[in-house]
Amino acid sequence: MTAESTVPPPGAHPYAPVTVRPRPADGFRFPLRRPPARRASPLPLLAADAVAALAGALALTGAQHRTLTAAALVAVTLLLRPRGNSCVTGVLDELPAVCGRIAVGWLALAAAVAAYRPEHALPARALLLGFLLQCAAVCATRGTVHWRRRAALLRRPRPALVVGPAPAAQRVAAAVLRHPRCGVRPVGVVAEHADGGEGLPVLTTGEEVQRALIQNGVRDVLAVHPAVRTGQAPLLRALAESGCTVWELDADTPSYGAPQQLAGFACRRLPLDAPRPRAGKRLLDVLVSGALLVPAGPVLLLCAAVLRLTGGRGVLFRQERIGQHGRPFTLLKFRTHRPVDAHEAATRWSVAGDDRMSPFCRFLRRTSLDELPQLWNVFRGDMSLVGPRPERPYFVARFSRTHPGYAARHRMPAGLTGLAQIHGLRGDTSIEDRARFDNAYIDNWSLWQDVCILMRTAAALLRPSGS
Repeated sequence: MTAESTVPPPGAHPYAPVTVRPRPADGFRFPLRRPPARRASPLPLLAADAVAALAGALALTGAQHRTLTAAALVAVTLLLRPRGNSCVTGVLDELPAVCGRIAVGWLALAAAVAAYRPEHALPARALLLGFLLQCAAVCATRGTVHWRRRAALLRRPRPALVVGPAPAAQRVAAAVLRHPRCGVRPVGVVAEHADGGEGLPVLTTGEEVQRALIQNGVRDVLAVHPAVRTGQAPLLRALAESGCTVWELDADTPSYGAPQQLAGFACRRLPLDAPRPRAGKRLLDVLVSGALLVPAGPVLLLCAAVLRLTGGRGVLFRQERIGQHGRPFTLLKFRTHRPVDAHEAATRWSVAGDDRMSPFCRFLRRTSLDELPQLWNVFRGDMSLVGPRPERPYFVARFSRTHPGYAARHRMPAGLTGLAQIHGLRGDTSIEDRARFDNAYIDNWSLWQDVCILMRTAAALLRPSGS
């Protein structure tokens, strides 16, 4: 979801409950997520591939051969069909990939027939003729589909916003408008400052951007290359979360070898939407946390016993933290020091060298054993093994105001460890660096990355540095 962070009003209790959701950047506010854009139906291209496969089967002699081959070719073609992700798609652009998949389908079919029915092995002449017929048919059928789509885009081009420094963004917008065959029509420029020059209207406030999104039905955003590397990244992420597709255009570097182009500019789609962790991530959390809770039981009991003898009652420390999408949950830790009151517990930034901690508590903090009860949070589903470390509502509201991109960390479940932690960003370290590493982890999430972070965390525990 995309909404601004709610901070305590003047005079309110400083650690009152706070609802925190990602916001783009200071000065910009966006509506909640809109319904996803209606994508082009895959059915016309599927039908085109199926017709081409049937045409290729005509090269074979014998009704039985034709029927079985047609069915097999249709199945293989649909399984191997290319999945386009380009700004502008044409049949010539995808022809090498399509013909390669057709060749794979025919070779696989020939191998299967030769293995199971040697007496019906397909001759080389029939294979070549069938391949050529299917390639010719796929050019005709897919070409018709793409032609009809381009004609529709010429009649009704997709409205788009251009994000970046105003001069460069105006130059890109003018170039795209000069090439209507692109199928994109810029309707405004989003920049931090209006330069007062000619061109499209420059939107500098959240209200103006929101109005442009709704009134023009904007679903595409063209980000001029410097905007992605500067403070506009949170803004682009918020636009993506509001239902827009974000494309990065390089306005200054020639598009040598660029796989995609838009009006002559190198173009690529930015994967700014938070990836949806699949069931594999949750399965990994349950299996690993469940497996670790069994051998960790004696360690947990020993630590609790020592803390009870040295510090009295209240071994476990329960504290409200902010998790995915700004939802609060109760985090468990071993109590390593006792705050003066609830206000201090919610608003004091603790560090490893607190002189109120006993030697055993310092040992727990240095070895991260005080975090061990959070395995139960992971097993319950409050947290994940890997993800951004959760923080208290007071600090989440504060850091979301002062560090662009911090609130966007809450797109993913909070974690026991994360990319920032294995790079030494624990305890009293740079919040800006931690937010950058956390967002990099989310933007490039994969299950294998989680496994790698867990292995590096285990290795780091052998050389503890404190938190």
